Amino acid sequence: MNMMSAVNENQATPLHPVANFLSDFSLEITPKHVDKIDLLAGYLKPGTPVYVAMLDAGDQPGILQAVRALRTAGLEPVPHVPARFVLTADVLNEWLAAYAGEADVKRALVLGGGAATPNGAFDAAVQLMQTGLFGKHGIHKLGMAGHPEGNLDIEKKVGKQALLQALHDKQKFAQDEGIEAHIATQFLFEAGPVESWAKTLRAEGITLPIHVGVPGPATLKTLVKYAAVCGVGASAKFIRKQALNITKLMSVNKPDGLVAGLADLKVNQPELGVTRAHLYPFGGFDRLFEWLDEARS
Repeated sequence: MNMMSAVNENQATPLHPVANFLSDFSLEITPKHVDKIDLLAGYLKPGTPVYVAMLDAGDQPGILQAVRALRTAGLEPVPHVPARFVLTADVLNEWLAAYAGEADVKRALVLGGGAATPNGAFDAAVQLMQTGLFGKHGIHKLGMAGHPEGNLDIEKKVGKQALLQALHDKQKFAQDEGIEAHIATQFLFEAGPVESWAKTLRAEGITLPIHVGVPGPATLKTLVKYAAVCGVGASAKFIRKQALNITKLMSVNKPDGLVAGLADLKVNQPELGVTRAHLYPFGGFDRLFEWLDEARS
């Protein structure tokens, strides 16, 4: 569907591109946000995908609690499953059995993970996928990590081409196994790197739809902190440059420019497959939801 022809359910006039782009999105939380799930359910559409990040292998019990609460609240739970945090195939089987059995989980984000070295038997997301355990437990929709600005840790070890090859391997596995797959990117601050990266993927034969990480409104100080922790690359220079001005450090940065650029890509370059925003509530949920209401009005 052409974005400009999309119509709001409650009105006869077409939605503008940004409103259309933000009419369907996913959201990311951590296990610590479990007490906010009722708040999310009061704002989000039923069935909205909510990802639960695993920042440490010890987070798994908290993730299980969060996905149960999300399912009860009518939202779609999507747990992170990082390869380097999984000790053995038996542990993976236990995790997935619990997610599926206790929270009817149908989707997951499978990624390498933030650990510098593997905690156990797995080093890469495709290795988890090849166990066949996701399908065994009825989890047939998988996201995989994407890096529009590269991933220096991986590139230093195995080279930039390894990132493309990993996406090729995961795409082929998903196609062979009938898995519905997409790429969920790290967050960034400008649309330009997404456009360039998506063109490279398509030229390389990678056709998976792309869900782009969008940081919600937050102070520059907060964004600089998360950019450093998460290894966000070139476009973060824009944020850091602004933060050098101490008078701006506590000002709130909104992702209006990024989202407008992504909406434009969806309308004018649909072949790139930029289909959805994946929102990170770095500045808090109230601020995020207020911005969403403004951006879609």
